[in-house]
Amino acid sequence: VNLALYLSEKYKTVLADLDVEEPNGKLFLSGELVEEQVKTRMIPKWIPDKCTLCRVCQNSCNFNAVIQTKDKILVFPNLCHSCYACSDLCPEDTLPMVPMRMGELKWFKVQNLDFVESRLDIGQEQAVPLIGQTIDYVMGKFGDYDFKLFDSPPGTSCPVIEAVKKADFVILVTEPTPFGLNDLRLAINVMEELQKDFAVVVNRYGIGNVDVYRFCEENNIPIIAKIPNDRRIAELYSAGETLYDKVPEVRKALEDIEKYLTEQVKPKLEKS
Repeated sequence: VNLALYLSEKYKTVLADLDVEEPNGKLFLSGELVEEQVKTRMIPKWIPDKCTLCRVCQNSCNFNAVIQTKDKILVFPNLCHSCYACSDLCPEDTLPMVPMRMGELKWFKVQNLDFVESRLDIGQEQAVPLIGQTIDYVMGKFGDYDFKLFDSPPGTSCPVIEAVKKADFVILVTEPTPFGLNDLRLAINVMEELQKDFAVVVNRYGIGNVDVYRFCEENNIPIIAKIPNDRRIAELYSAGETLYDKVPEVRKALEDIEKYLTEQVKPKLEKS
């Protein structure tokens, strides 16, 4: 949020909160709602009239979302990955795909910043489809912007992979502790598997040990900014306030990130 607001002072910037299971960017942003959309995904609906109970649908589903009993077909929407296999392969066309609501997307205008938030409905279990649709929305509506920032979910699971697989560059945020180093190693493994360019930002700089710094140095991983461990930051954050305009050290870290993105990352992208 702070990076997006800082960049929006000089560049056309959009921020999308892709942590759709628990989006929190809006807690720090107050702006005008521009657009709201209900987002859906496609699932099969069984029409029994022509069904011959041939088991093709059950045999074609890799996710056990379609099960045949003695006299009916059961569809489990939360297991369905919308691959269309059961529907396309059904010889009697008895499993048409129909839309099912999964969440909502909102676009806000916050000063110079465009902010997009998607939120999964309670009870929905698959974040990946909503993340993918949010990225497509941002790329379609804000494709000519200087910076398109995607706030990824934490961890290394499927939602993270969906969030970063189309990214030009990834910023990994860690802290200088054994726990932070462990998570950083896992994240780097994912980035290397996806063949993504990335760099590291160290949060809570000043605590822990030197293992994160040593690891990055030994593996030629750039550390592009350090955000200090400061009580003022915790107090402002807990009150829902921004940091870049109140804590000079945070603004300096954001300046370092901007410098790296504009001087190192953007020229490479323009050449390619």
